[in-house]
Amino acid sequence: MGIGRIARHLLAHHWRVRRLFPPAVRDRIAQAIRAGEATHAGQVRFVVEGALDGRPLLANQPARERALDIFSHLRIWDTAHNNGVLIYLLLADRDVEIVADRGIDARVGQADWDAICRDMEAAFRAGRFEDGVIKGIEAVSRELARHFPPQPGQRNELPDQPVVM
Repeated sequence: MGIGRIARHLLAHHWRVRRLFPPAVRDRIAQAIRAGEATHAGQVRFVVEGALDGRPLLANQPARERALDIFSHLRIWDTAHNNGVLIYLLLADRDVEIVADRGIDARVGQADWDAICRDMEAAFRAGRFEDGVIKGIEAVSRELARHFPPQPGQRNELPDQPVVM
């Protein structure tokens, strides 16, 4: 584990997440998720975590592993059609991970998810956090719409409001 990563996480303050993602921004992100879900049969969640602390930090947990933990903890996998997708931002590392349930992952390749992540990370490096998240949600929704068109009578199984950790 590098000293730089430890320092970034220890010095990252939770107020920064709340400053970058205040209630109005979180509401616009939720609206983007709702709008996207109207175009496909998937369920999208967005989670932003300021920094790792405790066991995840001491274990030098990569963002991908942390995203998998959160995917499980938030029960995103627990949808009727295995159609949940998590967009996870670890702010201290400015790392974005997309985790898709098995129903979606079988059709959308990892290269497509990785491209969306890199585009979001580029927006974050430029300081455009809200824009990066919303464009990422729109890109995920386009992929889902291509492979999983909306179904009659589909219901919203997961909350649209972003999770701030």
